Amino acid sequence: MATVQATAHADVGAAIAAAMESDTRTATEKARDRNRKPAETLEFFRLHDDMRVLELVPGGAWYTKLLAPVLATNGKLLVALGTQGVERLQEGGALTSVEIVEVDGNFTPAEGTRRFDLPGLRMHTSNIDLVLTFRNLHNFTPDGRQALNAEAFRVLNSGGYYGVVDHTRRHMQPDDNENWRRMDPVAMIKEIEAVGFEFVDYSKLHYRYDDELVYEVGRRSVSGNTDRFTLLFRKPEPR
Repeated sequence: MATVQATAHADVGAAIAAAMESDTRTATEKARDRNRKPAETLEFFRLHDDMRVLELVPGGAWYTKLLAPVLATNGKLLVALGTQGVERLQEGGALTSVEIVEVDGNFTPAEGTRRFDLPGLRMHTSNIDLVLTFRNLHNFTPDGRQALNAEAFRVLNSGGYYGVVDHTRRHMQPDDNENWRRMDPVAMIKEIEAVGFEFVDYSKLHYRYDDELVYEVGRRSVSGNTDRFTLLFRKPEPR
């Protein structure tokens, strides 16, 4: 069994490495590989090439461009929420294997904040093996995150995984203008467990000793070198 698992991981690793060299990726996207460590991150999130994977808020499709070719033959990549970047690429003939999930409810600006609610959120998909979202939890209010996490839980198969990455904030530090795009990883673990997930593991892949967790993540002195938490959760099997 160990040999089979090692071979499977090697095959997925090779597929990710090939995707990283693809001409569909820009030089700017490739330049971020060293910092974001996609191969190691996706291995930590238990990615296999025969999974049905749902990426939430894919944005500019940085991870989508890596996931799509890995899953194209034996699995399936789906995306939901904030999919405009993927849609534009599909109009140009790229990422044609990616399915865009129909969604009820969408980003609603929350009054008095820079974040969004997700009222009435429902994603029209199911039978998902792995849900992923990268640097997106900070975009939502507590109610918005609850809706997002609950939908991730609902669409996952029992035993399926939920992987999240986001910029790190000091534990228990309140919101201010500098840290609003950072999140407390302890608070995120509690929130995600509250909708039914089991906490599986964390990774130090994106630990950055020289990020003081003080400054806005877009500041020139910090951008591209933020400390990020990398957390993995699992939907329990029925008892």
